[in-house]
Amino acid sequence: MTRTELRASVSLAGIFALRMLGLFLVLPVFVLEARQYPGGEDPVWLGLAMGIYGLTQGLLQLPFCMASDRFGHKRVIVLGLIVFAMGSFWAAMATDLTQLLIGRSLQGAGAVSAAVTALLVDLTRDEVPTKAMALVGGSIGLVFALSLVMSPVLTAWTGFSGLFWLTGALALVGVGVVIWGAPPAPPPELEQGLGRLADVLAHADLMRLNLGVFVLHAVQLAMWVAVPSLLVQAGLGKAQHWQVYLPAVVLSFLFLGVVFVLERRGHLKKVFLLSIGLIVLVQAALLLQSLGTPGLGGLAALLWVFFCGFNALEATQPSLASRIAPQAMRGTALGVYNTFQSLGFFAGALAGSWLVKSWGSPALFLCCGVAVLVWLMVAWSMQAGGRSASLAQTS
Repeated sequence: MTRTELRASVSLAGIFALRMLGLFLVLPVFVLEARQYPGGEDPVWLGLAMGIYGLTQGLLQLPFCMASDRFGHKRVIVLGLIVFAMGSFWAAMATDLTQLLIGRSLQGAGAVSAAVTALLVDLTRDEVPTKAMALVGGSIGLVFALSLVMSPVLTAWTGFSGLFWLTGALALVGVGVVIWGAPPAPPPELEQGLGRLADVLAHADLMRLNLGVFVLHAVQLAMWVAVPSLLVQAGLGKAQHWQVYLPAVVLSFLFLGVVFVLERRGHLKKVFLLSIGLIVLVQAALLLQSLGTPGLGGLAALLWVFFCGFNALEATQPSLASRIAPQAMRGTALGVYNTFQSLGFFAGALAGSWLVKSWGSPALFLCCGVAVLVWLMVAWSMQAGGRSASLAQTS
């Protein structure tokens, strides 16, 4: 990478990290803490409040991306981060579940992920998007891992509302990174986004990746409807959950190092499929844990395996999307990819809460396992080569 490309990759990965850290911080404690709000006794409404930002974000990803093509990426990203901060402050001041839900909706309305990715593509040469996308994907995996460690400690210190105040502050820091940290953006150009959308939806390998990112983040959100309660049942107070998360997170990065070595040796697809398989095994083992008395050691081991698979997929999927998408439709492809990711957040939180309420945690882990297994079968025949190998892979 050139110095400008490295600056662009680091600064825009930082924007992703600041925004996603704010979103992820509430996940490990949301179900436990939001129950204390008036209206929080219904698990389905809890799930809706937890995942509603994914719905509003998913609906607005493509409009934000196309607006950034017309008015400039940086302007739209700054606007989106300000909207996100406003939603965070609204949620921080919420006194009941309905107000919390409105705040979470506003958070999602700042849907800038696709616009940030499009800016990153514009600021890097065609020869290096894999490195840049891997850096962004790795930053998301890193902040998710950090949030699991930090969230219980910060909640005990600042309270649940304090997490949202911090989230809003992080978004405003992100505005500064956009204005002063990212390199100057190229002049906005009108792109044929709507014309390319049908091509993206007809591209078999891109749709396999879109399905995958939807399932991954749906399972991620659904798990965290039940995992905190399992840890409590295993005898670990919610303020001590970091004692399980921290070792699992730190050790999982050893696997991520192996992933990058194997990628350089041409084994990216094998690593990709192996990581999906790890998530399947984790869901099956969590199902067995939830049928009996959960063991703390077993849960800790399973969370480590989950983070190994999750972090690897977060780092490799954007890289694969960048490799597979033909250059002419890359911006729209990334917008669709981020839309599926956001909708996965919403679907996972809502479906997970409904399953726990109606059938219990075993049903949740069974459904998660089946969903990831279907993803594994769909991904098996995906092409993982360069763009030249993928241009013809349309259905």
